[in-house]
Amino acid sequence: MNVAVFSTKRYDRDFLDAANVSAGHRITYFDQPLGRETAALANTYEAVCIFVNDKADAGVLEALARGGTRLVALRCTGFNNVDLQAAARLGL
Repeated sequence: MNVAVFSTKRYDRDFLDAANVSAGHRITYFDQPLGRETAALANTYEAVCIFVNDKADAGVLEALARGGTRLVALRCTGFNNVDLQAAARLGL
């Protein structure tokens, strides 16, 4: 699976690379946070992985869905940055 990971730091990359050894996903890391200005970076990625300060409002989720994203994974405990109704409507 092609995965775009936003708001990454070196320690995120180290951890995810180690965890991905057996899974074999194709991961691309972006330092930038996910938002309306950066959602196009995820075009053609089946999944995106976001952090607590990334934005996943309706506009961002619609852009992701148009670009081919089918899964939004969070690497944080909260999900208040995700519009759950929009995600459900878009099948994310």
